[in-house]
Amino acid sequence: MWTPTEEEKYGVVICSFRGSVPQGLVLEIGETVQILEKCEGWYRGISTKKPNVKGIFPANYIHLKKAIVSNRGQYETVVPLEDSIVTEVTATLQEWASLWKQLYVKHKVDLFYKLRHVMNELIDLRRQLLSGHLTQDQVREVKRHITVRLDWGNEHLGLDLVPRKDFEVVDSDQISVSDLYKMHLSSRQSVQQSTSQVDTMRPRHGETCRMPVPHHFFLSLKSFTYNTIGEDTDVFFSLYDMREGKQISERFLVRLNKNGGPRNPEKIERMCALFTDLSSKDMKRDLYIVAHVIRIGRMLLNDSKKGPAHLHYRRPYGCAVLSILDVLQSLTELKEEKDFVLKVYTCNNESEWSQIHENIIRKSSAKYSAPSASHGLIISLQLLRGDMEQIRRENPMIFNRGLAITRKLGFPDVIMPGDIRNDLYLTLEKGDFERGGKSVQKNIEVTMYVLYADGEILKDCISLGSGEPNRSSYHSFVLYHSNSPRWGEIIKLPIPIDRFRGSHLRFEFRHCSTKDKGEKKLFGFAFSPLMRDDGTTLSDDIHELYVYKCDENSTFNNHALYLGLPCCKEDYNGCPNIPSSLIFQRSTKESFFISTQLSSTKLTQNVDLLALLKWKAFPDRIMDILGRLRHVSGEEIVKFLQDILDTLFVILDDNTEKYGLLVFQSLVFIINLLRDIKYFHFRPVMDTYIQKHFAGALAYKELIRCLKWYMDCSAELIRQDHIQEAMRALEYLFKFIVQSRILYSRATCGMEEEQFRSSIQELFQSIRFVLSLDSRNSETLLFTQAALLNSFPTIFDELLQMFTVQEVAEFVRGTLGSMPSTVHIGQSMDVVKLQSIARTVDSRLFSFSESRRILLPVVLHHIHLHLRQQKELLICSGILGSIFSIVKTSSLEADVMEEVEMMVESLLDVLLQTLLTIMSKSHAQEAGEYVSCLLSLLRQMCDTHYQHLLDNFQSKDELKEFLLKIFCVFRNLMKMSVFPRDWMVMRLLTSNIIVTTVQYLSSALHKNFTETDFDFKVWNSYFSLAVLFINQPSLQLEIITSAKRKKILDKYGDMRVMMAYELFSMWQNLGEHKIHFIPGMIGPFLGVTLVPQPEVRNIMIPIFHDMMDWEQRKNGNFKQVEAELIDKLDSMVSEGKGDESYRELFGLLLLEKVEQETWRETGISFVTSVTRLMERLLDYRDCMKGEETENKKIGCTVNLMNFYKSEINKEEMYIRYIHKLCDMHLQAENYTEAAFTLLLYCELLQWEERPLREFLHYPSQTERQRKEGLCRKVIHYFNKGKSWEFGIPLCRELACQYESLYDYQSLSWIRKMEASYYDNIMEQQRLEPEFFRVGFYGRKFPFFLRNKEYVCRGHDYERLEAFQQRMLSEFPQAVAMQHPNHPDDAILQCDAQYLQIYAVTPIPEYVDVLQMDRVPDRVKSFYRVNNVRKFRYDRPFHKGPKDKENEFKSLWIERTTLTLTHSLPGISRWFEVERRELVEVSPLENAIQVVENKNQELRALISQYQHKQAHGNVSLLSMCLNGVIDAAVNGGIARYQEAFFDKDYITKHPGDAEKIAQLKDLMQEQVHVLGVGLAVHEKFVHPEMRPLHKKLIDQFQMMRASLYHEFPGLDKLSPACSGTSTPRGNVLASHSPMSPESIKMTHRHSPMNLMGTGRHSSSSLSSHASSEAGNVVMLGDSAMGEAPEDLYHHMQLAYPNPRYQGSVTNVSVLSSSQASPSSSSLSSTHSAPSQMITSAPSSARGSPSLPDKYRHAREMMLLLPTHRDRPSSAMYPAAILENGQLPNFQRALFQQVVGACKPCSDPNLSLAEKAVPAAPSSWSLDSGAREAQPFLSAHMGHILAPPVPPRSLLHGHYSLHFDAFHHPLGDTPPALPARTLRKSPLHPIPASPTSPQSGLDGSNSTLSGSASSGVSSLSESNFGHSSEAPPRTDTMDSMPSQAWNADEDLEPPYLPVHYSLSESAVLDSIKAQPCRSHSAPGCVIPQDPMDPPALPPKPYHPRLPALEHDEGVLLREETERPRGLHRKASLPPGSTKEEQARMAWEHGRGEQ
Repeated sequence: MWTPTEEEKYGVVICSFRGSVPQGLVLEIGETVQILEKCEGWYRGISTKKPNVKGIFPANYIHLKKAIVSNRGQYETVVPLEDSIVTEVTATLQEWASLWKQLYVKHKVDLFYKLRHVMNELIDLRRQLLSGHLTQDQVREVKRHITVRLDWGNEHLGLDLVPRKDFEVVDSDQISVSDLYKMHLSSRQSVQQSTSQVDTMRPRHGETCRMPVPHHFFLSLKSFTYNTIGEDTDVFFSLYDMREGKQISERFLVRLNKNGGPRNPEKIERMCALFTDLSSKDMKRDLYIVAHVIRIGRMLLNDSKKGPAHLHYRRPYGCAVLSILDVLQSLTELKEEKDFVLKVYTCNNESEWSQIHENIIRKSSAKYSAPSASHGLIISLQLLRGDMEQIRRENPMIFNRGLAITRKLGFPDVIMPGDIRNDLYLTLEKGDFERGGKSVQKNIEVTMYVLYADGEILKDCISLGSGEPNRSSYHSFVLYHSNSPRWGEIIKLPIPIDRFRGSHLRFEFRHCSTKDKGEKKLFGFAFSPLMRDDGTTLSDDIHELYVYKCDENSTFNNHALYLGLPCCKEDYNGCPNIPSSLIFQRSTKESFFISTQLSSTKLTQNVDLLALLKWKAFPDRIMDILGRLRHVSGEEIVKFLQDILDTLFVILDDNTEKYGLLVFQSLVFIINLLRDIKYFHFRPVMDTYIQKHFAGALAYKELIRCLKWYMDCSAELIRQDHIQEAMRALEYLFKFIVQSRILYSRATCGMEEEQFRSSIQELFQSIRFVLSLDSRNSETLLFTQAALLNSFPTIFDELLQMFTVQEVAEFVRGTLGSMPSTVHIGQSMDVVKLQSIARTVDSRLFSFSESRRILLPVVLHHIHLHLRQQKELLICSGILGSIFSIVKTSSLEADVMEEVEMMVESLLDVLLQTLLTIMSKSHAQEAGEYVSCLLSLLRQMCDTHYQHLLDNFQSKDELKEFLLKIFCVFRNLMKMSVFPRDWMVMRLLTSNIIVTTVQYLSSALHKNFTETDFDFKVWNSYFSLAVLFINQPSLQLEIITSAKRKKILDKYGDMRVMMAYELFSMWQNLGEHKIHFIPGMIGPFLGVTLVPQPEVRNIMIPIFHDMMDWEQRKNGNFKQVEAELIDKLDSMVSEGKGDESYRELFGLLLLEKVEQETWRETGISFVTSVTRLMERLLDYRDCMKGEETENKKIGCTVNLMNFYKSEINKEEMYIRYIHKLCDMHLQAENYTEAAFTLLLYCELLQWEERPLREFLHYPSQTERQRKEGLCRKVIHYFNKGKSWEFGIPLCRELACQYESLYDYQSLSWIRKMEASYYDNIMEQQRLEPEFFRVGFYGRKFPFFLRNKEYVCRGHDYERLEAFQQRMLSEFPQAVAMQHPNHPDDAILQCDAQYLQIYAVTPIPEYVDVLQMDRVPDRVKSFYRVNNVRKFRYDRPFHKGPKDKENEFKSLWIERTTLTLTHSLPGISRWFEVERRELVEVSPLENAIQVVENKNQELRALISQYQHKQAHGNVSLLSMCLNGVIDAAVNGGIARYQEAFFDKDYITKHPGDAEKIAQLKDLMQEQVHVLGVGLAVHEKFVHPEMRPLHKKLIDQFQMMRASLYHEFPGLDKLSPACSGTSTPRGNVLASHSPMSPESIKMTHRHSPMNLMGTGRHSSSSLSSHASSEAGNVVMLGDSAMGEAPEDLYHHMQLAYPNPRYQGSVTNVSVLSSSQASPSSSSLSSTHSAPSQMITSAPSSARGSPSLPDKYRHAREMMLLLPTHRDRPSSAMYPAAILENGQLPNFQRALFQQVVGACKPCSDPNLSLAEKAVPAAPSSWSLDSGAREAQPFLSAHMGHILAPPVPPRSLLHGHYSLHFDAFHHPLGDTPPALPARTLRKSPLHPIPASPTSPQSGLDGSNSTLSGSASSGVSSLSESNFGHSSEAPPRTDTMDSMPSQAWNADEDLEPPYLPVHYSLSESAVLDSIKAQPCRSHSAPGCVIPQDPMDPPALPPKPYHPRLPALEHDEGVLLREETERPRGLHRKASLPPGSTKEEQARMAWEHGRGEQ
């Protein structure tokens, strides 16, 4: 049966419970539970962590605790009945635990370990508190330690500061806000002190002054290590002040035996002392611990003869010192004992023994020596602080060790009243004695006794040092052979007080003989009484005593015999008549000196004091005695305080008239003496005396009379010192007056009551009179008034004993009211006056409500005056704080309402004004004080007060002013953060008071300022306040811990919601005036709705609908709302506000409201666009704030920017994001993109003089100035991005402007800039970037990427692998898709991230430039990869059954073309794919393209060699020919024959007849071209390579033979190669260099894509698609051309050969998942496993360095050029369109993956090697995405034209120049490919004037092969070794300008100009120029082909005329030409224009 529990209500879980039973409650160890019911060993209840879940748990798992239960029953609350600090420790440790682990995660290791240590300490201290075994003092100390550690931890973890009082957490509801503020301040100070480890005693609350902390040294002697003394020793320790040269403490004596142990066995481990009562001043003195070692034994240590063994003398041995200052620091830090070793030194001369310690300290080493290194005292020291009681309490173990208390000589700084002491310290100074007829000096020993008056020797009245018992006699140490001994030994004489009078000291002097008997012979004595005849004690001074002669026979039994003699000179003067016949004769030549120091609380050495105490003995001297009292020292007065006071009042009673004033003055002197800090602690003695011992019942009359007389005199007297002293003594004078009156009243039953009252009244009138005097001209009077005001509040308590509270209050009010107001007195008096008021408020009187009613008005009046004048603000705030504190504690009393009303009337307005002034000056402390005062007042106010306040305003203007002030103060309060961030308690209380006040004031605002009296200013102020309030950081509960949140919600609720309701209702009350706040309040209200509190959002979002509605009513639209909302939304979301749920709620609530409106369509459209904007803004913020990569940030910014531009047309926001995007690009070093971005803003501006305002970082300027600045910046960025082609049109635009303004200086500058850009284009190396298509699939991607595909422009040197790695690191959650197919819906809609990446090939848009023959490849290179909007990707596949014998029959190509939204490069490195097209290429078309590409490549290479006369290295031609011929012999194009010339195929595909014919033509053409190539090869081949040439010719014959059956006319085409019998000479003679006819014949064949040809070449049978697909054949280093033969061996793989079928897997590495489309059996790689990225190791891809053995092969290929593509305009007159577009051809495979020399980001590469331009790797995936061009096309018309358009010239000249480019195609030699085999650091070899890229200037794609071509296995490392590049010697830019004479008629075509260079010169020129390594983006729109060419006017190359001569003639002509010599520019008179042009050209060449 479950029964409710009675006692068991609260417990702690001591064992975790898993809740494994039905209804079981899961509990973790340490959780607390509230128990509701119990049943048979089980409890039912809840965990305080999860109060909503009830369950059962075992009773034995719970440790019960006592608790207080309130509201018993279903809703009972349980509070544990334990010390609140224990509860706090528990909660704090739980809070710290999670934060502590975070410290480790964040690598804050130091704090982690410190916090762990503190947490362990707290657990231990908590355990001690819970044990219940501590005393009250210990509990207090433990609590102090706990709070210090709690505050330290909270401070370091950034948690809230906890306000405390007496270690307990204060409840903010129980105290005033002012007190709470002060507690926060003191808690903050204690935290800072604990942090800085300063452990000082703070004054307790209410202490008026701080008691000095005494210091104590604990000293313990551990051991004395010595081995040579062998006798007992006494060691004396004392403290010595070196600066004053005196001992300041008693001596501590340790007696040791000859073994070094204590002589008393009980003292083992107990040889310790405490040197007490050292003040802070003492600790700063130059103190030393001095140890004197005295041995007890023979006279001489090492001489056994000197003196008998049985006689022991005290003999000096040694001394040791230790400087306190040196060790003080370590002792202070350590706080425990620390050991020190003191080295003992002996004195070299015994006569200087008394100064040995000084000599050691001064290091006078000649006067002392160290007997042995092992002599030393080992002591331990510890510094203790506090009074003796505290020391005993804290260190009980020290006092258990027989501690010797060693006191300071004299009194300590503070003399405690109960400190009874009676010590006389006597120092044996020195003596001077006669030799006495001896040959040697005496060994003198002094013996001292203390004798009483009757001659009895007093027992135990002599102490040699603390730590040993007292003795009756003293024997000095003996100095050997010294008649003038100096002892300097201090002896303490603790003589009982009753024996002191009459006692005397006797000193006996003996000579200690060292002869055999060794007796001690008495030879004299001296004596001294302790008290003089007048009753005073021996003075503190040096006394010279008379020495009287005597011997051993003399007797001292009758002490009266010598006591009658004079003991010293003063004594002798006192008694001149001494009989000469006495027994003892004075030895006049001998003297003896002692000094004394009395430390006694009972005896005095002062004659005047003694005279006062015995005044009756001198009745005639009373006036004098009283006058001399002020000359007595304070120590003497406090010792005899009671006796003196008794005496004074007895004298007063004796004769009031005569002595009254003197007694009064003496009393004032004594009272003021007790104000001194040294005697402050004697005040209780005075209080006790007044209460218990004072008996002057009549004294009050005289005291009042004297006091009044003093007051009345103050107006007249010049010197007022005595009056001021009387004023300072006011408190105790009134105590005496009141106590005297009480005694009198008691004795007389209340007689003379009226007289007393009237005398007090009169006295107060005198006080008012003094205060009302004008003191401005009298400083003395000012001091008198100040002294009176200071003392005045101290008399209230005394008056309350005699008068009622109201009467005293009236006295005080009158007095305070008599003070002049602030205007009339000086500032110093202001302070004193306010301090007096402050002490009045703090007094007991003010705590009575009756007195407050009387005093409060006058106090408030004075404060009001000061606040009005802004003076003494801190003191005023203190007074106000005290008043509010009292009012708060009395708030239950009825009178408080009235007092608060009084304060509201007097203070509220002036407080607000003061706060506004302080806040404007940012005085933090003053602001804090006054804010707490204002809040205290507002908190005390209730409905009635607010009602009265608002009713009391005379006019609405006054009310308005008040509301504006208070709203302004509240706003400043939240803006300025008056209270630090961690004062959470204070901040929450402040917010609570503000929201309550605003609720009261809002009704007044609504009532008074809504209808006709609407006031915008007040309402605006109100709204601003509400908005600020809701946005306060301290109220954002979402960011704090759940426990703290619950606590706040329980206490205050969510104050944001309260204020939001208030705000909403006030908005609704506005009515038609709402329009005044549109659009002003949109931003603030939006900020409120972005607060992450659902209720606030629900309340506030509908206001926007209201605003839209009101603006719609007024203007017919809501444009203002729209503009402002969008503007503010942007800034706020970027600040981190808002979230996805807000976006949804915003749309939902507003759409719901808008649906019902007439303007619903525009409304819905607006709301939708805002929610879409928010979507983008949130994405943008997430990207910006995280560790996101630049790409994501840039993409996000572009997305948002486009939205602003295109969807909501916000130009200003658009421009802001342009600049943000530009900054991001600059940070990422994307300079070209940065330029394009900034250009967007530039294009928005016009060349006008319209003034523009200041915006972003731009100053106020004209539109023209801003546009000019932007243009310059854009040009600069294009320059940095090496995109000079884009910068040139801008240079021209600027030049045009400068020219129109005649600004020739700027014009010159910009023209030079433009010229330098042309130079850069021709001279600087630029890398061609790779392009990658990226698909982002899945819903987890940001909105702007989700399920979209992009094409991305790669970084320099970035290959596919690196790019994919980069993307995966940017999206760590993403998975890379391993196939190129388009994903299905499952992937698109899944909650994941998928990335699909592959490389794509750009399709250039500007084919005009690429088709031009004479355009340098550096120019073409730019157009190939810039302004590209289309990209292509090919995927091979087999359609239908696959023919295993010949796979080419079924091998199709799937070609995907991607079109982007904008061209690359643009404002981003990637743009989105706008459209994708898919085309399938049939096997036959593929074969046509492959053969055509190979023919093109061969022709280009042959053409280079034909026009390069002195060409020494034909290795490229050799390899190319070998690759085609050898492959053909071994199967080659025969595979195409088999596939497509087969009868079956022809019958099945009748429509392909034309294409088959085309393929046949191409094959015939290939044979013809090969014939020409072999002829050229014959001409240039090296003799050593002749065998190779012969082999090629043989194989060519075989090839022709194999094709003979298909093409019967083939042998006619190339008779020179028809057989081996043909002599080689004939071959050379008979072959023309491809006659125009033959070229024309080849042109009528298959269509050819000029761009594709330029970019992709392959061997005659390899599929060009395979190169595109990127199936790559790579070989390791071992296969990379060890010798030419090896190369040729590998080249045999170029064409299909059955022998190699299927072996490809050994050498090929796939870079895509496509199969190779090549016809070669070698390339059947489609069966290999699909991989997205090439898996070749880096060694396979090549290395930048080459071993020597590869050098020959490298040299063969050294001359490969740097260019990439070539047009085929030389071969074909025009591009034949396929499907309406230019057909594309593949790039060369060699280029993509030829392994080793690929430029890569290798840290080991040299600069030159890194400069190798990048070739894109071909990847198997689709296209990527970029954004920008809609703006580019719209805003950059001129820059999108081909970037270097010509200047407009005269028509004739222009057309002539143009014609130079357009000769009949029949006249041109075979064109050369401009595409490089790889991107080499080499610059081109000088070209032939007949060809723009002659020699090796063009690409030699012969080596490229197809994806399956064996040639492609040649390693590129053969080319990568030139560390320097040659100077540019292209013919295009080297023509001197003189050649272009505008006057010349240039109609006839140029004649060919031939020149030659030696090979060595060519090779030497290779070594000059460094390379640059940046890609060059572009953005150019193609012009109409009929337009002038897109190039500036430059010297053009002369074209060859039609080649009418046969080859032999041409060759002879070339061989006969001289080598390139320097030629003069002068022309023969009859020369033709052609010759002039040619000579000019050669002159330019020669000079270069």
